[in-house]
Amino acid sequence: MFGQTTVGAGGISSAGSRIFRYEVVGLRQNSENDKNNYDIRNSASVYVTVPYSRMNEEMQRITRMGGRIVKIEPLTAAEAN
Repeated sequence: MFGQTTVGAGGISSAGSRIFRYEVVGLRQNSENDKNNYDIRNSASVYVTVPYSRMNEEMQRITRMGGRIVKIEPLTAAEAN
């Protein structure tokens, strides 16, 4: 899921169409993400794009993986694609 866009149909409300990008540093390989098919580089920033409705659960997942969110920025629909 790292660096990927998770954009769905959302909903009819404006919250469903809002998309945000997290800049995350400090992610490390641990038991939470050992099931991934790739290793995580802890030396660089990772960008994660999420819809508004998933912001909280994505923040919790990043924290469990040892990451720290250094920037959150809203995206327009054109930037998300």
